[in-house]
Parts: sequence; structure tokens; C-alpha cells
Amino acid sequence: MNKDLIINAAPTGVEIALLEDKKLVELHNEKSDASFAVGDLYLGKVKKLIPGLNAAFIDVGFEKDAFLHYTDLSPYARSILKFTQQAIGDKSEEGFDFTKFQIEPEIVKTGKINEVLSGKPNVLVQILKEPIAAKGPRLSCEISLPGRYIVVTPFNDVVAVSKKIHSSEERKRLQKIVESIKPRNFGVIVRTAAEGKNAADLHEDILMLVETWKNIQKNLRSAVAPCKILSEQDKTTSILRDLLNEDFNRIVTNDKNIYNDTRNYIQKFAPDKAEIVSFYNNGIPIYDQYGVTKQIKSSFGKTVNLPSGAYLIVEHTEALHVIDVNSGYKSVSNNQEENALQTNLEAAEEIARQLRLRDIGGIIVVDFIDMKHPENKKRVQDAMEEFMRPDRAKHAVLPISKFGLMQITRQRMRPEVNINTSEICPCCNGTGKTTPSVLLVDEIEKRIHYLVTHQHKNLTLMVHPILYSHLTKGWFFNSIQAKWKRKYKTNIIVKKNNDYYFTEYHFFDSNDEEIKL
Repeated sequence: MNKDLIINAAPTGVEIALLEDKKLVELHNEKSDASFAVGDLYLGKVKKLIPGLNAAFIDVGFEKDAFLHYTDLSPYARSILKFTQQAIGDKSEEGFDFTKFQIEPEIVKTGKINEVLSGKPNVLVQILKEPIAAKGPRLSCEISLPGRYIVVTPFNDVVAVSKKIHSSEERKRLQKIVESIKPRNFGVIVRTAAEGKNAADLHEDILMLVETWKNIQKNLRSAVAPCKILSEQDKTTSILRDLLNEDFNRIVTNDKNIYNDTRNYIQKFAPDKAEIVSFYNNGIPIYDQYGVTKQIKSSFGKTVNLPSGAYLIVEHTEALHVIDVNSGYKSVSNNQEENALQTNLEAAEEIARQLRLRDIGGIIVVDFIDMKHPENKKRVQDAMEEFMRPDRAKHAVLPISKFGLMQITRQRMRPEVNINTSEICPCCNGTGKTTPSVLLVDEIEKRIHYLVTHQHKNLTLMVHPILYSHLTKGWFFNSIQAKWKRKYKTNIIVKKNNDYYFTEYHFFDSNDEEIKL
């Protein structure tokens, strides 16, 4: 699979499009004034404890207080509270040595929020979910710092290896390397990208993340809640960090700074891939040049058309998302069951793409075309799971029910991407109502009467070509235009304009200046 990353820098921010085999699958928008992104660290102030929810509301500077549930506190919550207070009050130049920090006992899984956060202290928290709709950010105290090959989790000494690395020998090798090089009080999760890497690569990643942790300590010194302590890397770098592999064959950007930063980043972690980064400067918008704009316009909206003639209807409610599969005029055989199966398989691939592209989270209900045979239903479920495998968001796919419905849950991390691709009708301005065509001529005549009585002479009427034909048809003396001239004893010239919509018309005076009514 070939992957292209198209990065469009604009004054309002950076737009990032991920294409797989030239098909748009992910769209990210990083605004220049964005805040409260997933991964950001804040010093928050506990505002309110809610024992009934076993949760707390934390002030992190957002207009609505952020939400912190007990299950997101981290087993090392008491160590985090102790560290936060110690770092704020630290007066030393270099800061205290975290490897000598005394870890506190873990909290119990079934405990109460007011037992841990009593006294409403300041606490170091990480954004788990961005603000969505009317909700504030969701927080976690399970601090994690992601690198290219590893993720560092302070306050413990646990070493874990990604389950996606299937070789038991490779898992043991990586675990042994990390255990020998990691500092005390830092847990490490080895990522899938670390497979086959040597100790020097892993050590460099650990040193970089430990340095990031020292910056966090430094930023906490004398900090006053609420305030941001550390920002996640920009979205371009984080996408490269999470996705960069041998499948990438092109990264294009129209910004020189992003080009240099991206090239330097890749040079550091994958020197052999540095040549795939290129700078675009061709006059034509970069999204137009690589076909992204066209795909955006065709992929968003209520109706999504499939190449075969089948189509999807995507509806959103407060509680869930509903996707209806329709066969349209598609027909692959005279067998109704086979037609339903092939349409559902095609729809499953597009649905998996749409979930990633729109970043739809929560509960998704898919109404597939009814199939009678259980083995066909199983084929559609297996296909959906396979199509969703590249999706980085946590998800679960349930079997198709006897009503033909499939339920999918997908992790909701940030607001859904919603691009309005419809346009307001120029005739009705979106109301769905317009002047009846049989009354249009009467309306124009009333305007002529008004203008003539207000001392306007030698009028020019500009109309749509169809209306022009209607007003000037027939013999010269029998046309509607001629009748108006005789009736109002003034010269009325009718002209046509191909850019006008059907019911649009404008009057101009003898100086070709528009008469505003």
C-alpha cells in the first residue's frame, strides 16, 4: 500500500491529508490558535468533587471545567500529586533528580475520588479527549510521553512490549534491551515500530523523552494553576511519528519551514526515507494539484456514492450515527443474495474509510442490505474488521443481527470532521421557496411601474436567457417588451446574462448603473 501525505499550510493553520493508494482516508486540521489538543499537559486546579459520579471537575483554563474520572486517575495518583507539589516548590537551578523520587503506594481500583483529591489540590493532568460539543476536555493522570519507538510512563518501572510484535524472541530481545537502559521511575512501552531496532535507537528515544520530562519539571517550577505545562508535538510530526513506515512514498508540503522540519525529523529516524519529502511551489493550490479537493467534495455530505452505483446515507443523532446501505442500480447477477453480498462488501470498505475520514466516534449502527445465509453475514463482518484494521482509533465490530444491523464502536478522541459540501440555492437562498414562474413577469412589471413613476427613463432589464426569450418572443409589436414600452411610454431594453439564475433580474439606468430597489 502506497501512502502520500499532503500538507497544506494556510494563514489559519495547517491542513493534512493522508492518502492510501491515492484515496483520501484521513483529514486533519491544525489551527494556528488551537489549544487543548490530545496529549497536552496542564497544571489544573480541582474545582469540584462529585462523589456520585466518582469524578472531579478540573479548571485547566478552558471555558468549561474539564472532567476527570476516578478510573483515569492512574494507580500512581498520589505520586503525581506529590511530584506536582515538589516540582512547583523546587528552587534549585537544575531541579531535583527524578530517579531518586520516592514513589507513593498505588491507589485501589475501587476507591473514591474524594479520598485521593481531598483538599482540592493542584494536579498535573494530560488531555485525553479534546472539547467536544458542549463538553469540556476529558483528562487523565496516566501521564505518557510518546516517542518514535517507545512510550515513557513515569512513576513506575514496568516494561511492556506491543502485542502487535508477534515474534516471542523479538519481544524478549526488546524487553531485555529496554530493561538494561531505562532510568529508574520510568516505565516503558515498546511500540510496534521498534521491531528490529538496535539498542542505540531505543536509547536515543529514551534520552529524548527523559529530557522532555525534565522540561516538564522545569515548567512546573513556580507555576500557577491553571496553565499549560507542555504541548504535544505539532500534528504533522505526531502523524509522522505514529504512521511513518516503508509504505510512505511521498510527503509534499507548500511551506518551507514545514518542509525543513519534516525532512530533519525523517533524517533523524529514517535517513533512507528523507528523499520522499518534497517542497511544492507551483501556483495551483496543492490540494487541487493532488486531487484532494475533489475527494473532499465527493466524500462528505449525507449521501456517499459508490463506484458501482450503490450509495450510503449517513445520518447523525445526539446518541449515535446511522449508516444506511442502498444498492441503487447495482446488479452483478440474477441472484438477489449474491447482489446483496457484493454490495455490502463494497459498502463495508467505504464505511471503514468514512469512519476514519470523518473521525466518527461513539456508536455507529450500519443497516446492511438483508442477507439470508449466515456465512454471508460472517463474510461481511470479517471484511469490515479487515478494512478497519489500519484505523488507529480503538474500535469493536459486532456481528450482524437478525435485523441486518451491525453495531460498531469507535474511540472518540476529537470533534468529528464535518465539511459542508452543499451550496445555498441562489434562487431561494436556502428557504426552498421561490417566486412562481407564472408570477415573475407580473413582479417585473410592478417594478417597472414603480421606477417609471419615480422619474426613471430609458431602463435596461438584465435577465436569464430563458426569461429573455419569453419577454421578446413574437412579432416586435406583440412581444411583452413592446407592450411595456407602449404602456409606460418609455424605452425598455431587455438583455440576457448567462450567469444569472432563472428568477434573477436587475435594472440599469441610461449610465449602465444598477438601480437598487
